[in-house]
Amino acid sequence: MTPNFYKTITETAIAEYKDRGSKFIGYAIPLQTVADFKIKMQWLKKEHPKADHFCFAYRIGVDKLTYRVSDAGEPSGTAGKPILGQIDSKGVTNILVVVVRYFGGTLLGVPGLINAYKTTASFAIQTVPLVQKELVQTYQLQFDYTLMNEVQKIIKQNRGTITHTESMLFNLLTTEVPFAEVATFELQINRISVIEMLKK
Repeated sequence: MTPNFYKTITETAIAEYKDRGSKFIGYAIPLQTVADFKIKMQWLKKEHPKADHFCFAYRIGVDKLTYRVSDAGEPSGTAGKPILGQIDSKGVTNILVVVVRYFGGTLLGVPGLINAYKTTASFAIQTVPLVQKELVQTYQLQFDYTLMNEVQKIIKQNRGTITHTESMLFNLLTTEVPFAEVATFELQINRISVIEMLKK
């Protein structure tokens, strides 16, 4: 896979695993921001008001540097890290995996817990299609009205997408351009009299 792409999911998947009376329900959920994570966790806690544990891991961003794990009351290292391990083994980002546990009365021990959380996370991720998305660079362009057609043409030639536009004294336009087209796009934009081009 080229570095101009990343793997993620675009829909939520659910999988179940049982071991000695305990039930583990795994959720693989698309995730864009940390704020979004809090909303998803509130939703899951409403869905499972009687569950004993909500263990999770997430990884966000194309650089994959934003992540968090939680054992949520289970012995240290038995839940969050095994879940993150499954996310990383699939090379996925912008994903939250939560494993909800209903305790069945029998202690599983450290190896049993690691296996249960790892297996449930793996099942959940396997249930949802992995999507390859192209990395994009966001630009904010400010230019005179007379250049609108030319700017739009350059964006289209470089497979860009206009995400926002507003008209004030000048046109202000936000566009996303695939990484593979960035050099050509910047070269072409710099040839016309754009007042300002900002990378975001």
